[in-house]
Amino acid sequence: MADEEVPVEEIAEEVGEVAEMNVLDALKEVLKKALVHDGLRKGLHECAKALDRRSARLCCLAKDCENEEYKKLIRALCAEGEVSVIMVDSGKDLGAWCGLAKLDADGEVKKAVRTSCAVITDFGEETRALTVLLDYLQKQADGEE
Repeated sequence: MADEEVPVEEIAEEVGEVAEMNVLDALKEVLKKALVHDGLRKGLHECAKALDRRSARLCCLAKDCENEEYKKLIRALCAEGEVSVIMVDSGKDLGAWCGLAKLDADGEVKKAVRTSCAVITDFGEETRALTVLLDYLQKQADGEE
């Protein structure tokens, strides 16, 4: 009997962790899973091809991109293919999350390459981060309508 109570407490703790996971942490984890499963496209050329083929499922665009035409193109392709867009504060952060960074011995980012756009074509496996992210996107879509 006592053994059965322990897993219930562990499940309750996991449910608490799901509520605490914010959207950026979920996005980082989903980007890493997509990278592992070869479902991540980085940069204007790869992203434009994925969006044009309608294989994109989610698009991340950096707010600090200086080129307005770049942003306009990506937004138009996303609108045409009905792909959700998530705006990220920094292109350096987006680049690091996409694996475009050198890490030091501790696993900290030493040097990151900036990317203004990343597209996920394959989420990989179902994770709680993906669930949090999709719930957020659904709430955003419901709010716009």
